[in-house]
Amino acid sequence: MPAFLASLQGWSQRWNFIERAKLERQLWEAFERGEALEALVEQCPPGFQKEVWTTTLVRIRKIETMMQGQQAPAAKPDSD
Repeated sequence: MPAFLASLQGWSQRWNFIERAKLERQLWEAFERGEALEALVEQCPPGFQKEVWTTTLVRIRKIETMMQGQQAPAAKPDSD
């Protein structure tokens, strides 16, 4: 039975990783659309999604602060 539990735990951790990535992407997409992220996180019911969105919001704001004042890199022409 312990082997089964270890297998189940590994599957659970993988599922959690996939679900976390999906939720993170949802908040990044909202950021790209210019939505009010703090309001989205506040309206989110307590639980896993709110936990993921809260930590993702902190990362988004840190990256946003680091990128202030920097210009986007120039587009390179396609070399097909």
